[in-house]
Amino acid sequence: MGQEYFHSVTLDKDKCKGCTNCIKHCPTEAIRVRNGKAEITRERCIDCGECIRVCPYHAKKAVSDPFEMIGSYRYKIALPAPSLYGQFNPSFGREKILRALLHIGFDDVFEVAAAAEVVSDAPRRYLESHEVRKPVISTACPAVVRLVQVRFPNLIENLIHIDTPMEVAAGMARRRAAERTGIPAGEIGCFFLSPCAAKVTSVKAPFGKEKSEVDAVFAMKDIHLLLLEQLKKMNGMPSEEKHLMAGPAGVLWACTGGESAFLEKGRHIAVHGIANIIAILEETVEERLEDVDFIEALSCLEGCLGGPLTVENPFVAKTNLQAVIESAEASDFDPDCLVADPSELEWTREMPYIPVLKLDDDRMKALEKLQRIDVIEADLPGLDCGACGAPSCRALAEDIVRGFAKETDCVFKLREKVSDLAQRFGDLT
Repeated sequence: MGQEYFHSVTLDKDKCKGCTNCIKHCPTEAIRVRNGKAEITRERCIDCGECIRVCPYHAKKAVSDPFEMIGSYRYKIALPAPSLYGQFNPSFGREKILRALLHIGFDDVFEVAAAAEVVSDAPRRYLESHEVRKPVISTACPAVVRLVQVRFPNLIENLIHIDTPMEVAAGMARRRAAERTGIPAGEIGCFFLSPCAAKVTSVKAPFGKEKSEVDAVFAMKDIHLLLLEQLKKMNGMPSEEKHLMAGPAGVLWACTGGESAFLEKGRHIAVHGIANIIAILEETVEERLEDVDFIEALSCLEGCLGGPLTVENPFVAKTNLQAVIESAEASDFDPDCLVADPSELEWTREMPYIPVLKLDDDRMKALEKLQRIDVIEADLPGLDCGACGAPSCRALAEDIVRGFAKETDCVFKLREKVSDLAQRFGDLT
């Protein structure tokens, strides 16, 4: 087994019909269908949420924190991801959305978009001051980081060691609130409003640091109705207090290309959608992108706007967000004043490789099993139909060697066996 850590994506077996849709779309082959039900292999799962999107029976779901958790803290800070603004009609406006958060139970609000502006300059400085292997790969999307860990270990050294805007926002917000209120930092709760399951996982099992700065993660879809009802009540209500902290550049992070737009020099790629990312990373492994300096990768189509925990269609959300960006004005708040040293943005520990195909602790036995996988795969039809419950013939061969499946799980091999038995029975009679 690989390294154990919390997973947000889970399976409701009562709803699962064993239809195999999920196994065909999982980018790390983490799902099998056995005994008529799907099973998620924990060490392979990257919490990208693809299975949530494609399951017609809604058997896959993302586990996030209950909203009632805000009652565990004396002072409660909402950390809205910039993709939240795209979930509402632009007629409400970003300012009203932020104020609505205060009306549903939060004491303060800190835009993650403001932290994104702080983080945006870090990759440029990082590329200039570090001896890094190019192309450098963004770590803003936790699903992409996990993908590199489990499927592209050769690219771990290419990952940029910069914290996500979510983590930076939580640290900045807590420090700012403690200074303003005098409340101890331990009694201040920072709550991220997430568009995706991978963010939930990255809080419960952070990479690059020992403990996350975020105390809990709420799914956008879980608080959307609360906010919408509050926004309708607030219609026409004046407010002298201003909560806008970020300019349009920070809000742009919700879309693909938002991060790489800050890089003034060099060549960079902005790619979204897990299948497209895999294609780009494969080219990187094959050293076909040596002239590229930076890869911005977001696992969901249209970036965080297409996250599985959002409500609005990503293309509609993109249009909504564009209106927010166009109307955004730079505020007097300077987020740089809350970060004393650029080194505070960097990881405090290295990223480990997570082996997902450990055949045996003994090297020689592992090699023998690998050879057996090759032999079994060569004897399978090679159609990758998924009828056996595995995503490919190669995956079935691996499962057979590991003792999780048998050759007759393949319907074609089963038919051969039945035909052979029928022939033998005929000869005997």
